Amino acid sequence: MIRGLYAEMSTNERAIRALKEILQKPGNDACADCGARDPGWGSCSLGVFICLECSGIHRNIPEISKVKSLRLSHWEDHELQFMAENGNELMKKKFEAAVPVYYYKPTHKDCQALREQWIRAKYERKEFSKPGENVRYESGMKEGVLMKRGRDNGQFLSRRFVLSERDGTLKYYIKYDAKEPKAVIKVDSINATFQPEKIGNPNGLQITYLKDYSTRNIFVYHENSKEIVDWFNSIRSVQLHYLKVAFPGATDSELIPKLTRNFLKEGYMEKTGPRQTEGFKKRWFTLDQRRLMYFKDPLDAFAKGEVFLGNRDNGYSVSLGLPAGTHCNGAWQHGIIIETPERCFLFTCETESDQQDWLKHFSDVMSAQMSPQDYTMEALLKHRH
Repeated sequence: MIRGLYAEMSTNERAIRALKEILQKPGNDACADCGARDPGWGSCSLGVFICLECSGIHRNIPEISKVKSLRLSHWEDHELQFMAENGNELMKKKFEAAVPVYYYKPTHKDCQALREQWIRAKYERKEFSKPGENVRYESGMKEGVLMKRGRDNGQFLSRRFVLSERDGTLKYYIKYDAKEPKAVIKVDSINATFQPEKIGNPNGLQITYLKDYSTRNIFVYHENSKEIVDWFNSIRSVQLHYLKVAFPGATDSELIPKLTRNFLKEGYMEKTGPRQTEGFKKRWFTLDQRRLMYFKDPLDAFAKGEVFLGNRDNGYSVSLGLPAGTHCNGAWQHGIIIETPERCFLFTCETESDQQDWLKHFSDVMSAQMSPQDYTMEALLKHRH
């Protein structure tokens, strides 16, 4: 029995050594699906190395993917040979041969719905294996029902949404057979970002657009994660089509960053009013490119206010602390001062690490060069105030 145990250990050690060697190959040092470093799992039926989170998704499609731990599982010789002959780079060429440029490839920072549908699209539905095939996101029209949060009562109710490439719009209707839409949103002003925790649904999507120069939020979800991810990528497809018409000389790599984006940072801070004598009040903050918006509640339709963050050379700055004599009524003591050409804003954070994180994001934004669109936005916001 002891001899058998030693034989098993040596076999397992041999497998671990072999896998370590295979991991040295280019591309195998990161998860094949989300890019997380140092994958600890492998799919011995697909020939790819993956991270712990993605291995959980692979386990849900056992007919496609057989998952094993690189350290703890028993590996057969033929499985090791299969991993050595394939690997992440080779399988990427097979399963990602024809990913549309607008399709959002999730990273390890993205939510479960995005990562699961990316994995299923690749390996289960094989959507990207055959170049030249008509992709479902490019039909030019998408119509369906999404659950939308009511602006005033907070209830989620079913609403009909229509996305049109020809019109360059996303519309939604209160009644399914209604003739007139409740809102017509131009695709060039839309942002969409997954917000499962904020919305309280794993498939929650926040759609943001400009209405009369104010940012308007709507919150939607669909019970089926494939359906909501299809909506997300269809919006990106229509946006890219619109941008190609608007900027005929631009390359895909120049246009892709103009599609949907994740917010740079969100979270609670406390702020005081313009006279800086009022008490500090807790607000939810969203940093979206150069716009720092604040809300009474994370699910508010409109921001209570917003601060434009320009470049340092134009009179914008950020620093730690609070001015001497500031009356800090709250429990949060970690201050941040933002100076703009018009006024000074004071904020407090709950922890020092949160304060440092906000400071880093504000500094990065103020260090970046401003685009022509940034100058336009700055002028519009000044005019509004």
